[in-house]
Amino acid sequence: MIEIDIEKENKAIAHEYKELLRISYQTLSVTDKKLIRKAFDVAVDAHKEQRRKSGEAYIFHPIAVAKIVASEIGLGATAIAAALLHDVVEDTPVTVEDIERLFNPKVAQLVEGLTKISMVQKDLNASMQAENFRKMILTLNDDVRVILIKLADRLHNMQTMESMVEYKQTKIASETLYIYAPLAHRLGLYNIKTKLEDLGLKYTEPAVYNDIVSKIRETKEEQDAYIKDISDVLKKSLDDENIDYIIKGRPKSIYSIRRKMRAQNVSFDEVYDKFALRIVYKSDQHDEKFVAWKIYSIVTDHYRPSPSRLRDWISSPKSTGYEALHITVMGPKGRWVEVQVRSERMDEIAEKGYAAHYKYKNGANEESGLDVWLNLLREALENQETNAVDFVEDFKMNLYSKEIFVFTPKGEIKSLPKGATSLDFAFSIHSEIGIKTRGTRVNGRLVPLNHELKSGDQVEVITSANQKPTVNWLEYVTTARAKTKIKNVLNENTKKIAEEGKELLTRKLKHLKITINEQVINELVNFFKLKTSLDLFYRVGIGAIENQQLKDYAAQKSNSIINFFKNKIKRNKDTADDDIHKQVISSNYDMLVFGTEHDKLDYKLSPCCNPIPGDDVFGFVTINEGIKVHKKDCPNAIGMQSNYAYRIMSAKWIDSSQEEFKAIINITGMDVLGLTNQLTKVISNNMSVNIQSISLSTDAGIFHGQVAVIVQNNTILKKMITAIKKIDGVDKVTREYRT
Repeated sequence: MIEIDIEKENKAIAHEYKELLRISYQTLSVTDKKLIRKAFDVAVDAHKEQRRKSGEAYIFHPIAVAKIVASEIGLGATAIAAALLHDVVEDTPVTVEDIERLFNPKVAQLVEGLTKISMVQKDLNASMQAENFRKMILTLNDDVRVILIKLADRLHNMQTMESMVEYKQTKIASETLYIYAPLAHRLGLYNIKTKLEDLGLKYTEPAVYNDIVSKIRETKEEQDAYIKDISDVLKKSLDDENIDYIIKGRPKSIYSIRRKMRAQNVSFDEVYDKFALRIVYKSDQHDEKFVAWKIYSIVTDHYRPSPSRLRDWISSPKSTGYEALHITVMGPKGRWVEVQVRSERMDEIAEKGYAAHYKYKNGANEESGLDVWLNLLREALENQETNAVDFVEDFKMNLYSKEIFVFTPKGEIKSLPKGATSLDFAFSIHSEIGIKTRGTRVNGRLVPLNHELKSGDQVEVITSANQKPTVNWLEYVTTARAKTKIKNVLNENTKKIAEEGKELLTRKLKHLKITINEQVINELVNFFKLKTSLDLFYRVGIGAIENQQLKDYAAQKSNSIINFFKNKIKRNKDTADDDIHKQVISSNYDMLVFGTEHDKLDYKLSPCCNPIPGDDVFGFVTINEGIKVHKKDCPNAIGMQSNYAYRIMSAKWIDSSQEEFKAIINITGMDVLGLTNQLTKVISNNMSVNIQSISLSTDAGIFHGQVAVIVQNNTILKKMITAIKKIDGVDKVTREYRT
C-alpha cells in the first residue's frame, strides 16, 4: 500500500516539475533547462526524508515556490534554480559551498541570502523580529531576486497554513500584512500583493474575511450580469473603432473591500466601487497613449465620469513602473464602476513588474534589469544605524505611500510620496541641498518648509551655506530619507549638549535637595512625558526645561511620599470592610482572562481602540504600563503582532454581568421633526444603558449627534445601535474609536 502511495507521489512530483517548465515566463534555453533539472534533482534528494505538517512530501513546497517565481514573478533559470534549493542549506546537510561547486556562484549567492533570512531566530524579542526584517530588507543591496524569491516562499506558506496552530497563523499573517504585502506593492507585483493581503486578512480577522467572502459569493451572479451589460455596450463602440482588445471583470480584493469598509465606516453593501472591469488593448508602443485616450473617450461617451476619480498613470507612471488609465464612471442603476485601461505591455508590467520591465527594454538581460529595482528601494535603506523597529517603520512608510508628481524649476518631473512637503522635495534632490535649505518657492510663491505639495506643483529651493537643520525640521518632513538625514545632522550635536545638560541637571537637583539616580531620571522622563533620558538631558542642555518645572517635580515628589503614608494609614483602617464588599461585587463582575489557563491579571484597556466586554481582544505586555488590552481589529494590532509577537497574550471576556463601560456613538441623518425626542426615548428605554452625555446639532437640514453611553457589554451596545438605526431620518450610526 505504501509503495503505491509513494509511486503516486513520485508521479505527482514529476508532473509538478513538467508544469514548472511549461509555465515559465522566460524562454528557457537548453542550458537553462539543464540547470533547473539539476537543481530539481539535488532538492528532491536533499528533502527526500522530510514531510510538511500537512503530511505531504516537503519537495512540493520548493517546487511550488519555483512555480510562483517562474510564472507570477517571471524570473529566469538562475532564480528558478535558487527557489528549488532555497531550503536545502537550512534543512539538510548540503552547504552553500556544495551549491557553488555543483552550480555557479550566482545560484549559491541567492541561496545563501535566503538562508541568512531564515536563520535569524524570530521569537526572542521585538528588536530581533524587526532585526529579521531589517536583514531581509538589506539583502536588496546584494540582489533583489533574494526578496522576490522570499515573497514567493511567503505566498506559498500563506496558502498552506491550515495545519498550523492559531497563534502562529496570526503571527505569520500579521508579518505578511505588515511588511511582505507592502514590499510586493513597492516592487509592482500587484497580483502577489493582493493574494498576500487577502490571506493575511483570512488569518488575522477570520470572521470579517468569511463574511465578505460569503457576501461576494451571494452577489457574484448579479455582479457578473452587471459587468456584462456594461461590456456589451462598450464592445460595439470599440469594435467600430477597430481596436483589438479584451474586456474582463475585475473583482475587488477582499482586503481592499475591508479597508474601505473601515476607512469610510460603511457596510459591505455601501462600498461604492466593488464593480470593476479592465480593458486590455493591443498596440505598438508608439500609439499606446493615443489608443488609451481613444478608449477613454468611448467609455465616457456612454457613461458619465467622476472628474475627481480619473487617474492618469500613462502620462506619469508610478515609480514602480505601473502604467494605466483608471476611470470611475456612473454605470447603470446609479452604481460607480472603475474601468482600467491598459495596453498588453502595461498589463504585463502590472502583473509581472520586474520581469516584464527588462523584457520590453530591447531584450535587456536579467542582471541589468536589477539596477532599476534596487534604485526604487535604495533610499529607504540609506540609514542602517537606527533602531531596528524604527528602521522597519520608516521603510514600511516608504513602501505603501501613494505618489504625487512635482516639477523642478527646469521642468524635470520628480515622484514623491503623497503628503510630502517642500522640505522633503529639497532632500529628494540631494541631502546636501536639504541640509542647507533656507526657504522654498512653490509655483513662484514663497511657502513654509512644511508646505504640503500637490501633483503638478513646481518647486524651487533656496539654500544658504550658513543654514543648519533644527529639531523642528523633523516635524516638517514625511519621507524616511529626509528624516534620516536630519537626524544624522542633529545627532552630532545632541550627544554633546546632552552631556552638558546632565551636569547642569545634577547641579539643579542638588540645589532642590534631590540626589540624581536612575529612579529620579525615570521619574523625570515620565514627568515631562519624554521617551528617553537623552531627551531629558538634551532639553535641560538647551534650556527647554526651566527651573520652575523642576521645582514642580520636586513638590510633586514630596507630596506623593506624604500621600503614600496617608493612604497606607487609611487603607489599614478600611481593609476588612473593603475586602468583604469587593468580594461580593467582583464575583458578578465581567472578567477578562488571559492565556490558555484563563489567568486573572492586572490590565488597562487601551484608549486607541477602547475595547468593551464582548469585543474580540488580545493582551499586549508593555514595558512600563503592564498589560494593555486591544481589540483584535485595532488599527495598531498588525504592527504589534508582527514586531512584538512574543509580547502578545491571548485574552477573552468571561461572565458578562455588572461592570460598566463607556462607548461613544456618532449619529448622522436628516433633520426630521421629533428626531431628538425619538433618539433619547430609544436610548433611555434600553434598561441597561445610561446616557453620560449627549451633543446634538443641525446644519442645513443635516443632523449630527454624539452620545456617550455607559453599557455593560458589546451585546447591549449592538442592540441599542440597531434600535437607533431604525429611527426615521437616521442615516448612519457608528461607534467611535480613539486614535
